[in-house]
Amino acid sequence: MQTSGAEPRSKTQRSVIILGSTGSIGTQALNVVDGAPHRFRVTALSAGGGNIDALARQAVHTRAEAVGVAAGNLDELRTAIEEHADRRGAVGYRPELFAGPDASTRIAAWNGGSGPADVVLNGITGSIGLAPTLAALASGAKLALANKESLIVGGALVTGAAAPGQIVPVDSEHSAIAQCLRAGRADEVERLILTASGGPFRGRSRDELARATPAEALNHPTWDMGKVVTTNSATLVNKGLELIEAHLLFGVPLEAIDVVVHPQSVVHSMVQFTDGAVIAQASPPDMRLPIALGLGWPDRVPRAAQPCDWSQATAWTFEPLDTRAFPAVEIARDAAKQASTFPAVFNAANEEAVGAFHAGRIGFLDIVDTVEAVLSEHGGSSELSVDSVLAAEEWARARANERLSTQKS
Repeated sequence: MQTSGAEPRSKTQRSVIILGSTGSIGTQALNVVDGAPHRFRVTALSAGGGNIDALARQAVHTRAEAVGVAAGNLDELRTAIEEHADRRGAVGYRPELFAGPDASTRIAAWNGGSGPADVVLNGITGSIGLAPTLAALASGAKLALANKESLIVGGALVTGAAAPGQIVPVDSEHSAIAQCLRAGRADEVERLILTASGGPFRGRSRDELARATPAEALNHPTWDMGKVVTTNSATLVNKGLELIEAHLLFGVPLEAIDVVVHPQSVVHSMVQFTDGAVIAQASPPDMRLPIALGLGWPDRVPRAAQPCDWSQATAWTFEPLDTRAFPAVEIARDAAKQASTFPAVFNAANEEAVGAFHAGRIGFLDIVDTVEAVLSEHGGSSELSVDSVLAAEEWARARANERLSTQKS
């Protein structure tokens, strides 16, 4: 990824498409847009369909030209938009509508009356974001990527489809690394250091984790995220996924990427250079900052988030990762080394195991143990393609559920 010097500075208004607009990333992105209307305007939106009313409200608020919903029907979406338009005095507002599993993919490639978007923010959760990611890249738009799973499972499919500098990371850790990389040349980078909060179970031994409950796993000390992502933070699977993402985004060898536990979540990640210097990016936990950078890259958006308060005494601590209690990072590293469809299997098996854990069918430790077991049975694919990724995911989900059906919590 190019992070300096290659792009002209421009602060003209950018057109933005937001995928996953009713989720946490999407709603915060709309907040960023509202705070900088001279910099951004929304041209299209998509969402999963769990909250049609919220999507309709967003559509009327932004006057998006196109709106898509994965689960739901056109009549329901049209009616909701008309009702909100009437209440807001936007009579006559009639965006183009899409419904069905490919709605986000079609929205990602939207080329309406105002032309192709400048930026597509992919805030979808899960590997279903792969097709929209590829569609956004094919459109030529800059891709602000919060959907890490699409890059991880797509691997070379995604990186091969992207022009230099076309993908801008929105994960706070990878946004931090992109910012830190501006401090030196690529050949001066020695290591990337991903920081991890440690989640709700930081400091617990493997034996203690055997008794962890779903409610405890969702009690994250810093971030407010969905069920799967929050559980992934508790198992450190999320950090394993981020390690793979960092490798693919920045072209740094897997063995030169470390994870360190930083419970305050103020230092979002670091880059170590060959002369011994370590550059860190620090800010209070607030996703609006990396979202704003994703939309505005390479320019910053003033007042996107609050800075650290240096008038107050504070302390930041760093601890090595306990890989015995939390083996997910090293399992992910091994999956990435094997490449092919192994990262897709890692992700899919984990999603099934997380679901089983919250259904009370398995214990906390069984999540990562299941992922490791399914990976050990996977043979990979001789050719990486969308079809081979989907086939590997289908196999991983089925195999994980076979194993899970024989386990008890």
